[in-house]
Amino acid sequence: MGMAASQARFLGLTARKTNVEFEGQQINQQRTTLSNQSANYYNDLLGMSVPVPPSVDDYTKTVYTFEDGALTNQITAMIAQNDGTYTVSYLRQWTDDFSVVGASTSIVNANADKTQFKVGSTTLRKLGTIPTKADGTYDKDAGGADSYLESLSEDQIKQLKAEEDEYIKLLENKYGAGDYLVRYIQDTTTGEYNPYFYKLSDLQNANYDDNGNSQSNINCYKVGSETKTEEVKAVEDCLIEKDSSGRYINITIPNNGNPVTYSLTTSTVTDQDAYEDAMNQYEYEKYEYDQAINEINAKIEIIQSQDKNLELRLKQLDTEQKAISTEIDAVSQVIQKNTESTFKTFG
Repeated sequence: MGMAASQARFLGLTARKTNVEFEGQQINQQRTTLSNQSANYYNDLLGMSVPVPPSVDDYTKTVYTFEDGALTNQITAMIAQNDGTYTVSYLRQWTDDFSVVGASTSIVNANADKTQFKVGSTTLRKLGTIPTKADGTYDKDAGGADSYLESLSEDQIKQLKAEEDEYIKLLENKYGAGDYLVRYIQDTTTGEYNPYFYKLSDLQNANYDDNGNSQSNINCYKVGSETKTEEVKAVEDCLIEKDSSGRYINITIPNNGNPVTYSLTTSTVTDQDAYEDAMNQYEYEKYEYDQAINEINAKIEIIQSQDKNLELRLKQLDTEQKAISTEIDAVSQVIQKNTESTFKTFG
């Protein structure tokens, strides 16, 4: 190899080595950037709060109740006073057997101008208005055939009128003021007639087909049993007795100067609705958490794949740089020999 050729080869190898070193620096910089990104993602993972499922215990409380005849009383608050007494609040519950409650309804038929309504063959009658004859008995000519009313005596008609006046009060108090219609259905087992009520405005506002048959749901009511609740607040000067374990066992209520002691029943009650709401919220948060974890892991996998490719390229550059260095050493030796030979020739 001539002197000029060796020097040209040497310069070419030196330039190539410089390029390899520069590319290697660039790759290391890229890997550093990827490493920082990966560290940030891991920090995000560490900073995420793991959703915790709700505990039933958090929605379960101890409840104290006492019976007072037909009344069931549930204590809602017991506030201790400095003199050793307690101020107590409680919910009083009882069953009202003479109450109006919802009932299943049948198809109602209305005439064209919605002034008359029937269920089956029975015409609904305005509640509280009973057509009667001079002797006080039911006048079917004025009110239409009604087997129940026809079976009643004069005294029974009067009694029924008073009952229907009470029905009106109950209905208006619970379902709002307005006219109500009624029909009586005979119980095939007992033979007794039971009233079913409809609010006139509900009947008039319902949807009917061309034959006058109702197409929308119409509210219907009947006489039945209903649990009612009344809150008794801040009863002062109550006494609470505990057993050796600290559990409340008796309560004494002043009762206007005539104290009455009741045994307390202890039970645990879980607010199932609140617990299910909390569980639904947990499931939602867990879903979001899992989604966030999956997204971050996917990004980390991409970074790891990119870093792996850069690592492989860096190994290739390292191998190439070693080969270039070996060849540079060989060319340097050739140049050195050529130089020595040239100086000897002119020496």
